[in-house]
Amino acid sequence: MSADDPERLGSEASFAALCGVSPVERSSGARQHRRLNRGGDRRADAALHRIVQPRRRLDPRTQEHYEHRTQQGKTRREIVRCLKRYAAREVFHLVRTTHSYPSL
Repeated sequence: MSADDPERLGSEASFAALCGVSPVERSSGARQHRRLNRGGDRRADAALHRIVQPRRRLDPRTQEHYEHRTQQGKTRREIVRCLKRYAAREVFHLVRTTHSYPSL
């Protein structure tokens, strides 16, 4: 993931695609689901993975979300995909806020 020009990222969806965590529709017969986009930057995906894993173990909100999604019948992989997307959204807003001010 290149932080050289954060202005080229027009939306959080484009940032998620760059990181490889945007959802891709998949279907298998009658079942339709989403999977991670494997076309993005693997290092950015790994960084988001490192954000999500400790949150799953330590953050009460994330644990609640994980339990709720489990009760809905989602798999661990589907839940982690959603959590990575949420983390990408947070990181995008941090990057945009940090680079919106000119350096002195």
